[in-house]
Amino acid sequence: MGDGRDLRPYRRPPAGGTIGRVPASSVGLYWIPLGAGGHSVRLNGVAYEALMAAVERRARCDLYHSALEIVVPSGRYMVEMTPVPDGRGRRRGVVAEGPVGLCTAGRVRLFRYEVRRWRDGVIPDLAHAVGGRTEITTDPARTRAVFDLVPSVPTPTWGRDEAGAGEMWSCNSIISWALTRAGVDVDAIALPPRARAPGWDAGIVVARRDVVRSGPPAQPATPGRGSRPGG
Repeated sequence: MGDGRDLRPYRRPPAGGTIGRVPASSVGLYWIPLGAGGHSVRLNGVAYEALMAAVERRARCDLYHSALEIVVPSGRYMVEMTPVPDGRGRRRGVVAEGPVGLCTAGRVRLFRYEVRRWRDGVIPDLAHAVGGRTEITTDPARTRAVFDLVPSVPTPTWGRDEAGAGEMWSCNSIISWALTRAGVDVDAIALPPRARAPGWDAGIVVARRDVVRSGPPAQPATPGRGSRPGG
């Protein structure tokens, strides 16, 4: 008997300059340099990291934004957190929104973020992803669990630690939260060398807290692939 994985190749359409073949049921992770393709965002990120490195008395790191590619029988979906560009979120598969900076400021579109689970979605900076697509799982049940969890991701204020997780909530938090809640071994997921993903640990902390409260996922955990983060 097989191991339950569906390894039929799925040909995904162009997305941010990339194209390839991935398993028909799978979750892939991308590490995208912060501000890739956006000059001002990149400069702001460099300034932020320089300040944090000085405060924490450590070497500077490169900052990364994470995104997921989920392939299920109904199609291919891109998952990420972004600013809200307009009121047509349904076209982008928006499943949740939250405030940026201050909770009260979230009434204004400029100060809101959105969480997308976008069928055949496009991530403009995907071509800049370091290391390409990292396969997280090809187990159909685990893949479905990640897919189903995205709409229920917590949406605290971006840039603040309202959850008491020890660091701010960010785009990386929603990715690590969904993977952790689905039973993926996030401790085995590697970051690029000399990298930091602000908010990644916050998502893990909150998800594990949720597991304690509501119980583990229905299916046994399937370890993720890769080595422990470092550098």
